[in-house]
Amino acid sequence: MPIIGKIKGIILRMFFGDHPPPHFHATNDEKNGLFKIDDSKMFKGNLSSKDQKKLSKWAKPRKKKLKKMWDTQDIHEIE
Repeated sequence: MPIIGKIKGIILRMFFGDHPPPHFHATNDEKNGLFKIDDSKMFKGNLSSKDQKKLSKWAKPRKKKLKKMWDTQDIHEIE
């Protein structure tokens, strides 16, 4: 699963051909979460609310890039 970013110990990944809705995965030690690209909110997982806020803040300005990666399956690291 390619890494699309890293934020203060949280690794962000996107799977090729993953299930809908368009989303990315976030992992921090033994906790994880799935975040919808459309609204940048976690819809599954157990990340802390503090980490959820960090990830939402990171994802919102990158929404177009994330959606393009999901649609084209051209998955790569973004800043």
